[in-house]
Amino acid sequence: MSAKPTCLIVASASPQGVSAKSFHQSFSLCSPVFNLQTATPGGKPIDFVGVDESTARWVQDFRVKPYATPAKLESIDGARYQALLIPHCPGALNDLAHSGSLHRILTHFISQQKPVCAVGQGVSALCCATEGQRWIFSGYSLTGPSVFELVREPDFANHPLIVEDFVKDSGGSYTASQEDAVHVVIDRHLITGQNMQSTLLAVNNLILLCNTK
Repeated sequence: MSAKPTCLIVASASPQGVSAKSFHQSFSLCSPVFNLQTATPGGKPIDFVGVDESTARWVQDFRVKPYATPAKLESIDGARYQALLIPHCPGALNDLAHSGSLHRILTHFISQQKPVCAVGQGVSALCCATEGQRWIFSGYSLTGPSVFELVREPDFANHPLIVEDFVKDSGGSYTASQEDAVHVVIDRHLITGQNMQSTLLAVNNLILLCNTK
């Protein structure tokens, strides 16, 4: 049997945190297929948000595992990973969306055509990858949280970035479905999911893409 490919799961370290459900689904689907490494800015612990009955036990168990301690995003070498996954992280708007380290990793992934999957507000993390005036995902089709989904959030007025606007303004092609509908876009090696509900389908497509490489 060949060795399992390695997947980097990038998560936010800001107080707005990471969706417990999206992370749980991502991690559970990927564990049998990949060797997993989590990373956050500064290697800070992941703050899970939206923990409910279905995820509370898993989050509790996960926190005590040795692999629950994230690596520092700043020290990650993208060349060591075959896939990159950014689950739904409401906090990504505040750190990953302007992370120079993630920009460096994404640039490597784009140049090597390695699979990248981002879900919900995890898609906002892709916005960090601008070189001068050019976004490295210009010309790609993708989805992410729609304005109709975002306006329901109490802090919408304070969002530093709206994915839909950024993609359209930066030369990407943006689509969305109804609010909370499962919607996944695949363009070349980039997979994006509109919202938390799209996690399972997006991550399954990441696995498929890695299996065909």
